[in-house]
Amino acid sequence: MFSRSCISLLELASGEMLNFPQTPRALTKVMTLQGVIPDAKNSDGINNEGVNVPPSEICEKKIIVANFLPLHAQKDTKSGKWCFSFDEDAILFPLKDCFSSGTVVIFVGSLKVDIEASEQEEVSQKLLEEFNCVPTFLPSELHKKYYHGFCKQYLWPLFHYMLPMCPDHSNRFDRQLWQAYVSANKIYADKVMEVVNPENDYVWVHDYHLMILPTFLRRRFTRVKLGFFLHSPFPSSEIYRTLPVRDEILRALLNVDLIGFHTFDYARHFLSCCSRMLGLEYESKRGYIGLEYFGRTVYIKILPVGIHMGRLESALNHPSSSVKVKEIQEQFRGKKIILGVDDMDIFKGISMKLLAMEQLLQQHPEFRGKVVLVQIVNPARSTGKDVQEAKKETYSTTRRINQVFGFPGYEPVVLIDRCVPFHEKTAYYSLAECCIVNAVRDGMNLVPYKYIICRQGTPNMDKAVGFASDSPRTSTLVVSEFIGCSPSLSGAIRVNPWNIEDVADALNVAITMPALEKQLRHEKHYRYVSSHDVAYWSRSFMQDLERACKDHYRKRCWGIGFGLNFRILSLSPSFRKLSIDHILSAYKRTNRRAIFLDYDGTIVPESSIVKTPSPEVISILKNLCSDPKNTVFIVSGRGQNSLSEWFAQCENLGIAAEHGYFIRWSSTSSWETSSSAIDFEWKQIAEPVMKLYTEATDGSYIETKESALVWHHLDADPDFGSCQAMEMLDHLENVLANEPVVVKRGQHIVEVKPQGVTKGLVAQKVLSMMISNGNAPDFVLCIGDDRSDEDMFESISSTSYNPSQPVAPEIFACTVGQKPSKARYYLDDTVDVITLLKGLAADSSLKPRCNWEIQAPFENIM
Repeated sequence: MFSRSCISLLELASGEMLNFPQTPRALTKVMTLQGVIPDAKNSDGINNEGVNVPPSEICEKKIIVANFLPLHAQKDTKSGKWCFSFDEDAILFPLKDCFSSGTVVIFVGSLKVDIEASEQEEVSQKLLEEFNCVPTFLPSELHKKYYHGFCKQYLWPLFHYMLPMCPDHSNRFDRQLWQAYVSANKIYADKVMEVVNPENDYVWVHDYHLMILPTFLRRRFTRVKLGFFLHSPFPSSEIYRTLPVRDEILRALLNVDLIGFHTFDYARHFLSCCSRMLGLEYESKRGYIGLEYFGRTVYIKILPVGIHMGRLESALNHPSSSVKVKEIQEQFRGKKIILGVDDMDIFKGISMKLLAMEQLLQQHPEFRGKVVLVQIVNPARSTGKDVQEAKKETYSTTRRINQVFGFPGYEPVVLIDRCVPFHEKTAYYSLAECCIVNAVRDGMNLVPYKYIICRQGTPNMDKAVGFASDSPRTSTLVVSEFIGCSPSLSGAIRVNPWNIEDVADALNVAITMPALEKQLRHEKHYRYVSSHDVAYWSRSFMQDLERACKDHYRKRCWGIGFGLNFRILSLSPSFRKLSIDHILSAYKRTNRRAIFLDYDGTIVPESSIVKTPSPEVISILKNLCSDPKNTVFIVSGRGQNSLSEWFAQCENLGIAAEHGYFIRWSSTSSWETSSSAIDFEWKQIAEPVMKLYTEATDGSYIETKESALVWHHLDADPDFGSCQAMEMLDHLENVLANEPVVVKRGQHIVEVKPQGVTKGLVAQKVLSMMISNGNAPDFVLCIGDDRSDEDMFESISSTSYNPSQPVAPEIFACTVGQKPSKARYYLDDTVDVITLLKGLAADSSLKPRCNWEIQAPFENIM
């Protein structure tokens, strides 16, 4: 079915579609930077980068792409000129100093002010020269729809688990806003293309505003070194799957080399979405999580961001901080301060924090006049009815608490609703007895980290507060279990913010906690926070990105797919499509041919409801088998009865059933097993275990073969089925440890079968028989589509060559579909397979065939 969200990238992201003016022309000054590609192509063109050469030694750049540049902008009223300075509060600001001295860091993003079109070129030059920043200028209407519309009113609530059930509180999906989002992402990508050298530079994209950008960049530069970090939560699949453009966003994120998340929960939700919606499975190897995606490995990194230690320590040592400390001490003399610092946001849980304070004062009257909650409210980052309602509720709750529990000289809740300078916040952090972060959902939240560092203090701050330099440091934290920093703060008191009584009890515990326990908790937190700062975070991510990109020049890359379904197919340089003319030429000049064919997914489509071979397939196989130069085998996992019935007309066709446990050299020979005596008592052990998991896993079933048992979970819940399969694998390996069987996990299956039964062994035996009979093959063709066929591909390469032969045989190992494989060739689908076999069959001789050429006692080759 045609999806409106899968239209052409160029149509969807063009300015004409939304009637937005085009982005200003490319920066000419960029050309002065070493290593930048000169004369960049039009961004709509595709660079296939066909040359497989490693990058040259050029000064590399780290290109940081975010929604906003880490800059303040102000226009001088007298001169009319724009003045810029770094925004030291921006989370990405420290990245400019986090890498080695030889690394150039360039920021790409928007300014927080509107720049007139006539001034944009001048501003661009100034920012590049003085700040290494490349601005993206979005038309005001586009910016409104992209940022305030799709990002803040749709994606932000959804990623924080708020479904748009009611249009009064959040926007429902609007395709025009989605188109604005894609258009904006393309403008950002165009700016990256102006400064990136794809052979040397690393591009690091940040947050949910730019999740589509990787598709544009990967489409232009197939080998660009690309990382992405999500600073917000990633919702569970039950929430994410409601997104109408869910597949497009997932595929865009999978166009990067490394995806970073703050917590394992966020990563787990992303992996679950990839499994449920795209059918992708992940593997964890030596501590790294990887998703195989069209021959590429997309790595997943779990790494919470840290704070800028230098910035905090500088603020603590600032004279203004010391002055503010004395003011706060005087204002709250004799009182314990509970501190909250939050944005005015519906997800920050400010009102529930106030209710917990109210509950605390009700339950513990002794705290009245002695404990005060100072709530600093940062300006809201978005606008809307929900923000206004949250603000209104915060003020009304504060008034009520102060009216009920306050008295002259004492206000239980002090609400500071203004832009508070950083040095003033550090003063509050330094004096607070307890810090509470009560968000109902938050990507990370660095407030607890800042509080811990400020409580550790500096010599200047210690002097202002009145601490001796050698006095023990203490801190207590009450944090919501739904925020990203919670897992890293094992000494904090974790709470469910929705449980008001629980939060109130936690505040009581924090205030009355013994000094020694406060000290021990603080020391534990300080060790972690001080060693996992923003510099550690950035270096660790970049090291993993470098490791993830190390194979870029070892494989050949193709861009496939249209629109937002674009992705890269990455395969071995020797892997190519099997040409019919090429194989037919080899077929004609050879005389001793071995042909091995898988069944399902190779000569019959995997998705076909009818599993019996078509008359065309039967005719082709009969012609191939009638050629005395050919030895043809069907090698399948299916049972012997089905295969012998289906291919009864092909008298000279060899059949290996159940992956080679049963083998028959022709219709006139009898079935033989791979072992003279097999004990199947192990089935009595394995089958009850499988039944146990089948009863507990809806949608699963057991397939009983003569030589094997197979547990299928294709129709089960993807996550639960996969979890049960892993558990079953471990269970069966334990109970069958002393039995002559192997337990293997395949695609949606767990199989138990006798040892030494593989398709590879079938190919080895047939080829060995031909060699021992003096008919060493000079042509070997093997076609299959799944993991079990990989054994055959490997086996034919090692077995078919006889040192006594003057010339090595022609070997064609061919997989069905473009995917990583041990095969050297591929065909696109079963239609291509049939077409190829038809060409071979047409050339085959129709002479009568002598049965002695292919029949042999099976025991002789055991």
